[in-house]
Amino acid sequence: MHCGPPRCKPMPSAQASVMETLRLTDLSEHPRNAGLAGYAAIGAWRRTAYLGLIAGREILTALPRDVARALTRALRSRSAAPLRIDTGVRADAGATRIALYVHYSATGLISQMVRYQLEVLNQLGFSIVFISMASHIPEADWDAVRQRAAVVVQRPNFGLDFGAWRDLLPEVQRRWSVPSELLLANDSVLGPIHPLKPVIDAMRAGGDGLFGLTESLQNGPHLQSYMLMARGVPAVADLMCFMQKLHISHSKWLLVRMGEVRLSRWMRRRGHRVAALFGYDRLVRAAVADPEERRRLQAVYPRLQDLSEMSTGAAIATLHRWPLNPTHHFWRVLTTQFGFPFLKTELIQRNPARLPAVTEWQTLVPVDSPCPLSVIEAHLATLEAPSGTDPS
Repeated sequence: MHCGPPRCKPMPSAQASVMETLRLTDLSEHPRNAGLAGYAAIGAWRRTAYLGLIAGREILTALPRDVARALTRALRSRSAAPLRIDTGVRADAGATRIALYVHYSATGLISQMVRYQLEVLNQLGFSIVFISMASHIPEADWDAVRQRAAVVVQRPNFGLDFGAWRDLLPEVQRRWSVPSELLLANDSVLGPIHPLKPVIDAMRAGGDGLFGLTESLQNGPHLQSYMLMARGVPAVADLMCFMQKLHISHSKWLLVRMGEVRLSRWMRRRGHRVAALFGYDRLVRAAVADPEERRRLQAVYPRLQDLSEMSTGAAIATLHRWPLNPTHHFWRVLTTQFGFPFLKTELIQRNPARLPAVTEWQTLVPVDSPCPLSVIEAHLATLEAPSGTDPS
């Protein structure tokens, strides 16, 4: 089944509760949470210590490979070359709005949902650099993306999205110098289940700066990186400078802290506005106002076990003191009260925080979702590793 063209229809009656307006809010000024403190809401400190142990083991495992790769890069004096790079059908030498879109699937397939996301970005004015880190891509899928992109790249599976963005920014500069808009995106989200155009329009209305969809307070206020937009040549240039200096690691834990968390602080120190459409405080207040949401949260985390009995102010303060992951813990609030356009793939596939009722996610996809439920489900099927293969 093919996703239809983007449309901005009124919400169906099941979604009539969507009342919050789309507006940018500057990042919070809350004190930075050190280390793993933001995860203490999971419960006992024993659990937090366990997470620290897992992170330490990941870093130690990644270290030899990081050193080896650094030595190789020093000898070559350049980034690892792409496995394949083609000019797409929609190449435009005069483009001023560029999107870098990162893809990975264990099967190598480029799903109809991903193709639809590219079509939406085209219609929103972006020339797309599509970067896949799949080891093998069927030729028909490669050609389908060429029809929607300015550049199509197959790259070694290293460094996650930040590694891909960093390695392809020199290609962006070579073709377009410093664009006036730079969108960093990846395929870690399902949808859009609500129209994306109002989201992009709201970010463009914010003037120049760095804008994202959701704000996290874990390890300090920052924009979550699944979709970021830098606007204005000075902001885009500083974002490119940050990427150029970024150390890429095999460790996801390190990449999140050196990339996603540091980027927001880097841009603010350089005088740029940094803002989210769905600020953490707004989500907390919406969740606290919903008794059912309070019950869901307190059922999962011992530190939140009295949330239903707390006053509104105390509940809000508690959720700031022990910050949660907005795209996971507030996923219902986001989709039903804010018209959030996506669901996080990790939440649907793995539900790492063991949140209740995630298996009912299909019921939150509107009947007139821009990308139909069947297409989203077909995309999830393409992410399953073939028998006997290593998805990493």
